[in-house]
Amino acid sequence: LILLFHSVLQPVTIIFSLLLSVGGVATALIVTQNPLSMPVLIGILMLMGIVAKNAILLIDFAIEMRARGMSRIAAVVEAGHKRAQPIVMTSIAMSAGMLPSALGVGEGGAFRAPMAIAVMGGIIVSTVLSLVVVPSMYLVMDDLSRFFFWVLGRFIGKKEVEPVAPDALVLADGVARNQVDVALLQGRISLLEETLARRSPKTHAAE
Repeated sequence: LILLFHSVLQPVTIIFSLLLSVGGVATALIVTQNPLSMPVLIGILMLMGIVAKNAILLIDFAIEMRARGMSRIAAVVEAGHKRAQPIVMTSIAMSAGMLPSALGVGEGGAFRAPMAIAVMGGIIVSTVLSLVVVPSMYLVMDDLSRFFFWVLGRFIGKKEVEPVAPDALVLADGVARNQVDVALLQGRISLLEETLARRSPKTHAAE
């Protein structure tokens, strides 16, 4: 993860998302009155891979958008907008696949039921919270990394960073949005002019 994100602190965001899933597992076990057992531990291991993948999707996309010239907040919002649908679809498919095992259907259902309940509880809670908490933790870790770089820069010396050229796709998207805003303003101005033109004859007639 350090090699992927080129940061020592950003992998902490992924680890924090795993804690959210553990909270979901504990809640599901308490509600269904199931004890902690070996099937539950196996389910937690399965859950860790899914939750980590979801968090990596969000953080990696936000880092990519920032490399293309977006600001931090805009990159995080765009990551949540573009990656929310695949994350939710994956979580729904996984929960639906675990539902028969959670109900104890078939032979050996008593062994598989706690594992499925743990996975479903962790997925539901982590999916809902990760879309809010993971982007927030990303911003917090980014602020911490900037602070540490500032402290190191005070003692070691500040290194000049070359400005990143904005990506052509980001620029084109901004230009397209500005054109839409201009078109809306022109339409409103035309509507106001027509309204004033209609009212003018009535005013002269009244005079």
